[in-house]
Amino acid sequence: MFKTLKNALKTPDVRKRLLYTLLLIVVFRLGCYITVPGVDSIALNDAMSNTQGIAGLIDMISGGAFSRFSVFAMSISPYITASIVIQLLAMIIPSLERLTKEGGEEGRKKINRYTKILTIVLALVESIGIYLAYQSSGIFVDNSFLTGALVVAGLVTGTSILMWLGDQITNKGVGNGISLLIFIGIISGLPSGVVTLWNLIVQNGAFSTTGLLLAIGIVIGAIILVAGVVFVQQAERRIPVQYSKRVVGRKMVGAQNTHIPLKLAMAGVMPVIFASSFMTFPAMIIQIFVPDIASQSGFLAGLYNFSIATSTSNVGIGYSIANALVYLLLILGFTFFYTYATFNPAEVSNNIKKNGGFIPGIRAGKPTTEYLSSVISKLTCFGGLFLAIIAIIPMLLRFTNLNIAFGGTSILIVVGVALETVQQLESLLAMRHYKGFLEK
Repeated sequence: MFKTLKNALKTPDVRKRLLYTLLLIVVFRLGCYITVPGVDSIALNDAMSNTQGIAGLIDMISGGAFSRFSVFAMSISPYITASIVIQLLAMIIPSLERLTKEGGEEGRKKINRYTKILTIVLALVESIGIYLAYQSSGIFVDNSFLTGALVVAGLVTGTSILMWLGDQITNKGVGNGISLLIFIGIISGLPSGVVTLWNLIVQNGAFSTTGLLLAIGIVIGAIILVAGVVFVQQAERRIPVQYSKRVVGRKMVGAQNTHIPLKLAMAGVMPVIFASSFMTFPAMIIQIFVPDIASQSGFLAGLYNFSIATSTSNVGIGYSIANALVYLLLILGFTFFYTYATFNPAEVSNNIKKNGGFIPGIRAGKPTTEYLSSVISKLTCFGGLFLAIIAIIPMLLRFTNLNIAFGGTSILIVVGVALETVQQLESLLAMRHYKGFLEK
């Protein structure tokens, strides 16, 4: 990776892309410290001194912008939700499905336009919900309509700016812009994690051997976890396919041996995002209509505590165990759903048969479909269990005395975006340093 970065800095065009990306990342981080108009900064420090539950989850993704109530407080979460909704609608609405598969460049532009429009709508709804949820906390200068309009407009504008920054990074920089903004927001919490480890080693001004061993164990565990995520995300099962000789036009095309690459984690981090959104949605709705729900009791309070157990340990072990079990089942279910939505064994089998191919030892047609379905089911089951374990481990660590900025979804996103960005950087370098056989 370091060699790739060194070569990138030596290439003028790639270096310009990297510097442009870095500039927009700096703009993003500066925006995280610009408070929304109409917010009382003194009251904000008291109200946001300890973000828990949904607020803590949003604050982690936004890189601390939510606890500062900055213009980027909602981060890019409305865009993620809009993208998920558009993808799901494309599976059930024929016109959107045709636009996605057969629309080409123009179709992608229309899908992108629909996603942005839906993002603005969702950002408006979410910003109104955030204002109503914190209206009674005293962080606003007053509760007038003008103050509410300023707060809502500031939050929606911040999300719109983040969408623009993401598009600019994707088109003129390096990597996927939206993913990089989430990546930067998450890793901005690493310094606080380093401070926590240091406090374990040095307690009350004295060196602690127990704390040192614990800190070393945490670092080794994190390295093993990241290595496991990299291994699973890069691993793939290759299904061999042989094509017999056939006539194409006036030419005879020779036999070919190729393979179908099937990744272990074909769905990526999407099932975890789906499951997390599904689990926290009830708490978001309840908190909008009942701002002081955390101090109440009854059915709604129980549903709220069950919903936020994904992101906090202050709700009791019973809620956390029930939440973890439902969370695991949802991740498995969404993993199968998303995998089969993106990979259709019957369609792949038909394409192989039409092109005169076959899998060695498997007859073409229905047996091939059944074989691919069997392989996909096993891979998806393993990938879903892996995603669920990675997502649930941080929930278990919350019941210890450790206060580490640690999240399974965060690790999956950070590792996935880092791998994707490095691969794109290598592709840019390969295009600009390719040597043909005439140059050798």
